[in-house]
Amino acid sequence: MYVEAELQSKRNLTLLLYVLYGFAIFSAGVLAVVALIVNYVKRDAMQGTIYASHFTWQIRTVWWYLFWNVIGVLPFGYLFFSFDQPNVFLGTLLTAFIFWGAVATVSWIWIVYRVIRGVIALNDEQPMYAD
Repeated sequence: MYVEAELQSKRNLTLLLYVLYGFAIFSAGVLAVVALIVNYVKRDAMQGTIYASHFTWQIRTVWWYLFWNVIGVLPFGYLFFSFDQPNVFLGTLLTAFIFWGAVATVSWIWIVYRVIRGVIALNDEQPMYAD
């Protein structure tokens, strides 16, 4: 009975973290940071269960999401080199916003996909990665 309760508790925590990741795109990433900290703190406790693979999935989701968002804002750095030329500055600004918008949109869709796929696998009691 205790083992079942412990597994249910781990499953509930994993589901809660998926919910936090899902809402993180509406909280400027604050909820993702909270969930990531919980992932790292509780990671060892999940070893030997299917939930360990879900934690790995969640952690990788956050780091890749952060990576792509950093890539998305890099073109804004070129603005510092074009202050003295208004036309170049405006063109660079427009290009940077278009690039960032495209990268942000794709990364938002990607994180929603990762959350949905993770919740479906969790609901089916399946690990995220095949052994």
